[in-house]
Amino acid sequence: MIKKVNHIAVVVDNLEASMKFWVEALGLEMSHREHVASQAVDVAFLPIGDSKIELLQPTEDESGVAKYLQKRGPGMHHICFEVDDIDAALVRLKAVSVQLINEVPMVGSDGRKFAFIHPKAANGVLVELYELS
Repeated sequence: MIKKVNHIAVVVDNLEASMKFWVEALGLEMSHREHVASQAVDVAFLPIGDSKIELLQPTEDESGVAKYLQKRGPGMHHICFEVDDIDAALVRLKAVSVQLINEVPMVGSDGRKFAFIHPKAANGVLVELYELS
């Protein structure tokens, strides 16, 4: 079901300030940045081998990421696993009573399908599933 870790998302309150650690101290390179309007975040992508660190900065105070930042402060937001068939993965998870946030996948602007598993089902960790097209 799971092919690999696609990315680990970290919520930050300031992307530029965060680069001092991730880029300057650790030596990672930022491949690109994007504004994801549907999630109300600006994202910086830092590849590491076949995976990425994604730094998320909320752009709207009422977004889910902003509420997370307000409640918990900066830190790990979620881990994302790449899967071959997200529809089959969601059916399988529902069949074994895993609590899902998204019972059907959403489609990103780049065509990828994604869905989230509720943290209550995963020992407090928000898990995202990706199917790349």
